[in-house]
Amino acid sequence: MRIVVDINHPAHVHCFRNFIREMEEKGHEVLITATKKDVSLKLLDNLRYRYVNLGSYGDSLIQKLINLPVIDLRMYRAVRKFNPDLFIGLGSIRAAHVSYALHKKSIIIDDTEISREQMMLFMPFVDTVCTPSNFRLDLGKKQVRFNAYKELAYLHPDYFKPDPGVLDSLGIKKGERFILVRFITWGASHDVGHHGISDRLAFVKELEKYGRVLISSEGELGPEFDPYRIDLPPEKFHDLLYYATLYIGEGGTTATEAALLGTHSILIDTSARECGNFYDLRSYGLLWFTGFTSEGMYIAKTLLHDGHLKEKGRQKLAKLLGEKIDLNKFIVWFVENYPLSFSQMKAEPGIQYRVG
Repeated sequence: MRIVVDINHPAHVHCFRNFIREMEEKGHEVLITATKKDVSLKLLDNLRYRYVNLGSYGDSLIQKLINLPVIDLRMYRAVRKFNPDLFIGLGSIRAAHVSYALHKKSIIIDDTEISREQMMLFMPFVDTVCTPSNFRLDLGKKQVRFNAYKELAYLHPDYFKPDPGVLDSLGIKKGERFILVRFITWGASHDVGHHGISDRLAFVKELEKYGRVLISSEGELGPEFDPYRIDLPPEKFHDLLYYATLYIGEGGTTATEAALLGTHSILIDTSARECGNFYDLRSYGLLWFTGFTSEGMYIAKTLLHDGHLKEKGRQKLAKLLGEKIDLNKFIVWFVENYPLSFSQMKAEPGIQYRVG
């Protein structure tokens, strides 16, 4: 089987890395296409993947709209000679468009209910959309649901092993409490009209009273944040997230990743209330979400007063893992057996617990 795996975000690299490895080990051919978003291309380079660079959609909404057909055309030209059997991506508009133009099959994974404009652009052209079971939208007959989160495709303990060396590289002592904060650029199409942390510097200064603060940021920050910025290869970020005492920040992916590493997580994002994953993670006591900075700080202070926070996080995670499937195994099975797997999931959703 020839498969195109499309990448448009650093998290997509992680989501598909185990899938790519397993499919290639099984003798399938994989072609990676990618656009530049944050550190997506740097991550691919650091992990030594070969890929076709499709460029960038740009930063503004106008640029993204103008470049949409441009990137579609670049992808079409890049994959046509490869003659793929199937395309797979996370919320990938271009994978749906190009697969349709080439009369090939496509599978899109989506967990972001607020990306309705993206869904409008890919739903008429895609063959199947796979979403988490707690996804709050009904996408019709093309949709199948899996009982997991996309982040479990790379953070499940069968795949992820934390490297304590990351602490030494940042001068963090064993047992030292530290809080990881992440800021995003709010440049995605689904970010329009939403916001996160207000007065970022005051927020960091207040958190600093409870432990060392480390900052990761999509965009540039002023020199006043220099004492907190981390210089870390992107492929090492999850190691740091695993050892953090607490994560608090903007952007749903990192908040979910923290929770799935047993690190209590607080998401400050006005759009979070629309996403089913966050309600599900909150039910396990691993993630809180709010649109108010003051409420996020209150939750953080309450959690940081607990001397057994890390131990409790690991216990909560163990319960969660016992109830979810191994998403990577599920995706491998679903793709290898597609389209029969689609019919099987429609007829008997419980099959996912035997294959994943």
